[in-house]
Amino acid sequence: MNKLIYRKLSLDILSFFLVSSLSITLIVWVIQAVNFLDIVAEDGHSLKVYFSYTILNLPRIFSRILIFIFFISVFYIINKYEENNEILVFWTNGIKKISFINFLFKFSILFVILQLILNILVVPYTQNLGRTYLKNSNIDFLPNLISEKKFINVFKSLTIFIEKYNQNGNIEKIFIHEKITDDSSKIIIAENAKIIKLDEKYKIKLLNGGITNINDKNVFNINFKETEYDLSKFNTKTVTHQKIQEINSLHLINCLFDYYLNNKDYQKNILCKNRKVKQISQEMFKRVVVPFYIFVLALVSSSLILKPKKNLYLKYRRFIIFFVGFLIVIISQISFKFISESINLDLFITSFPIILIIIYYLFLILKTKPKFKIL
Repeated sequence: MNKLIYRKLSLDILSFFLVSSLSITLIVWVIQAVNFLDIVAEDGHSLKVYFSYTILNLPRIFSRILIFIFFISVFYIINKYEENNEILVFWTNGIKKISFINFLFKFSILFVILQLILNILVVPYTQNLGRTYLKNSNIDFLPNLISEKKFINVFKSLTIFIEKYNQNGNIEKIFIHEKITDDSSKIIIAENAKIIKLDEKYKIKLLNGGITNINDKNVFNINFKETEYDLSKFNTKTVTHQKIQEINSLHLINCLFDYYLNNKDYQKNILCKNRKVKQISQEMFKRVVVPFYIFVLALVSSSLILKPKKNLYLKYRRFIIFFVGFLIVIISQISFKFISESINLDLFITSFPIILIIIYYLFLILKTKPKFKIL
């Protein structure tokens, strides 16, 4: 009988968690997808690239909200059981309150494992895949982004100005400025031009114009009747370099081992080059340590079954428990900022969720044992 009761509790929490998490994930995803429209509108990528890139952000969104939705789910279901007096089913069947708390603690292991898998494996992989996909994609909407008598800055280090243009790709009077280095640049002016696409890459066919190469020492001019200007060598303004949250967890761990244990230069690893060890430690903290706050939230939510003797506390206990849980969620999301290069401080911040688990669990044991009712 007890197994059936616990099974129903588990299914209720899981059902509410799935519905809530999927709903909020989709809402956040739609909002972010709107913000990502610049990938098409300003950077010229195709709709296929846009949708692929935005969809690959779903695991990251789900991972970020998981800890909060877990707390809301457990809190809501236990509170619902109490309001409907369904919680009495546990006590009338001989289930002790500490056993109820232990079950929720064990049940939360499922969510901790899920969060760890997402943080350590899935999210870095999908984020890196999305960035790689964006980096290797072509500027498929380039002809649609070109407007007459406007400076076009789709590419980094490249500015294009067109006097007249039609959708067939024919251009009258074109100005191209390419910044080669800080001290050198190239200016191309042509009477006529045409945008062509060969092997999925865009080029500009230029007719009757001149090229001026400028550097800090001299200026060199050359005229031409016909030439081609290859646009495939340029990168878009979209950020395509690998961010730290997109790096494989194993690589980050190797960087930390080299720094703290092997006394090696961790920046010899190309993925850790030009990255501070503090940034790497903070990222690994978010991936590995933050999920353990789920255990704390499971214990906090289970406090709903404990009723204080004083009516004043009884009146506000739901609010207080929800506030404590919400505060722990906030702490879990900002605690990584306290990670530094001090080993002692980092050890304390890393072990803080374990400390909270032990303290709160001992508190619950004392409150559920009859001989400690005085507390």
